Amino acid sequence: MRLGEKDSVTANGNNGQSSTSLRELTSLPENPATMATSDFVLQMREFVSTPFTAAFIAGGIAGAVSRTVVSPLERLKILYQVQDAGRNEYKMSIAKALRKMYRDEGWRGFMRGNGTNCVRIVPYSAVQFGSYSIYKRFAEPSPGADLDPIRRLLCGGLAGITSVVFTYPLDIVRTRLSIQSASFAALEKQEGKLPGMWQTMVTMYKNEGGVFGLYRGIIPTVAGVAPYVGLNFMVYESIRTYFTEPGEKNPAWYSKLAAGAISGAVAQTFTYPFDVLRRRFQINSMSGMGYRYKSLWDAIRTIVTQEGVAGLYKGIMPNLLKVAPSMASSWLSFEIARDYLVALAPEKEDPL
Repeated sequence: MRLGEKDSVTANGNNGQSSTSLRELTSLPENPATMATSDFVLQMREFVSTPFTAAFIAGGIAGAVSRTVVSPLERLKILYQVQDAGRNEYKMSIAKALRKMYRDEGWRGFMRGNGTNCVRIVPYSAVQFGSYSIYKRFAEPSPGADLDPIRRLLCGGLAGITSVVFTYPLDIVRTRLSIQSASFAALEKQEGKLPGMWQTMVTMYKNEGGVFGLYRGIIPTVAGVAPYVGLNFMVYESIRTYFTEPGEKNPAWYSKLAAGAISGAVAQTFTYPFDVLRRRFQINSMSGMGYRYKSLWDAIRTIVTQEGVAGLYKGIMPNLLKVAPSMASSWLSFEIARDYLVALAPEKEDPL
């Protein structure tokens, strides 16, 4: 050591010994709290980017977006569906019915039941898309292979059944909320604040047979939802491939919108009578509106006898008007959210 030169100070406080110098302290590991936060963020990114979780979360987002976009037409469809041959309060054009809804209830009438619908549709859509991703894995001829249309139909049908079983009580409550403030002569005019979602559910549970009351009408619901969801997934994924340019992985956003609109319209047209039956059974015991159908076949026979075959398609026009923007926005928002979540996956480090 030359005269006037100081020994380098080491991290352990000793002079002239091999150790980590102060200059190297910046390369030491971060403090435990920062490391724990960083590890947690990485774990969360890895978790939300898995195929099932990404589909589950994106499905919930898609459901909320699509239902809010078409809430006025969705409610109008229900009001059309629950009318029989003797109730004509909403026997009018769609434009006049929407004006009547606004005149009777204000802009809130357009959104009546939408809060409950979103509470229902978020888990419903999340379970539907998430379970479809699981069923697809079991149905793949080989890992990562595309499904043929029949497999897509079956996987979609199973996904529809799964989502209905998990969320049906919210659906029946939403139907009650949608019609309780409508100006039907058979319904008593309710003064003051109308009961909300949870109060309606508790009342139904106490007065209409407990859990069975909350699942009233699930048979026609499952009978309609299974083919509807199956057709929706099958048609969308099949059309999507035709809209994808050669060499591209995904179609353009407007092609996704078109594919979603077509798939929803096809699926809804084929399965709509089951949707009418579902609504009728959901209010089968509702005071002033009950239909007292004994079975599914009794309901079909009664509706056709009293209202004609057209009775099975009541409300289909507002439904077709809503299904295009509903399914288009649903599929587009689903794919955007899913792709974003999948892209959050942390990069894998190459082994040395």
